[in-house]
Amino acid sequence: MNPISRRPLLLGAASFAALAAFALAGCGGTNGLGHGEAAPTVSVQPHPEAVWPAWAGTSSRAPGAEAATRQPPPRPLKGLSRVGSGGLASVDVHAVLRADPRTKPLADRGEIDRPGRAGLRPPKFLDLTGDKKPEMLVAADTESGRSVLAVYREQGGKVYPILFTSGRNLAVETIGPDLLVRTPCSEGGEQAVRFHWDGARMSTVSDIKNYKSDKNDKNDRRSDRPAGPVQPQPERGASTPSTPSEPPSPSPSSSP
Repeated sequence: MNPISRRPLLLGAASFAALAAFALAGCGGTNGLGHGEAAPTVSVQPHPEAVWPAWAGTSSRAPGAEAATRQPPPRPLKGLSRVGSGGLASVDVHAVLRADPRTKPLADRGEIDRPGRAGLRPPKFLDLTGDKKPEMLVAADTESGRSVLAVYREQGGKVYPILFTSGRNLAVETIGPDLLVRTPCSEGGEQAVRFHWDGARMSTVSDIKNYKSDKNDKNDRRSDRPAGPVQPQPERGASTPSTPSEPPSPSPSSSP
């Protein structure tokens, strides 16, 4: 064989070996996985879950929350018996509300099981502080349409108020250990306030207002009905139908 003709083959083999070595060196980079390493697990992001599902759709949603910064730590409610091993679930809700000056006017209201009535929603018990002891969540709806939400924590046998907020038609959700409280805005749209345990109380970590857009806004969920029959688009390779189809049935409009 002509030695000159072998040189391109040898050079090609050497170039291929160099590229392969470079590629293999890149596989063990610090940003990748080495041989035999397992892929990292994907964490599941929390999503809103309604605390009182029946009230979840009664409003566009949440409140003006009292500022939690620069406030003294909550003090225990007076006039209550020491909380036993059963936790707050074993305590009379009405007694707790009567012991709190802010909720005392609502303490003797009856319990309601659905929206549209005035009274106390069924109390809920959720661990919002991470201490494995569920807090007591109480909401009251009034005749004026306003609602009150109060959250209580037990520590050392005493009951501490850690959140009080109000608004029209409160819808309360959980996002992980946080509370998301929604209420309609007076100027339209909705307000969503997120509360997080800061070691002393449920403090505000976000306060977002979403305003309604007008009907010309492409992001508006509402759309005008078509004025006449709609001609369907022919499929690729198909002939155009000779007669128009019936107009589509309008879908039910959702409440804002």
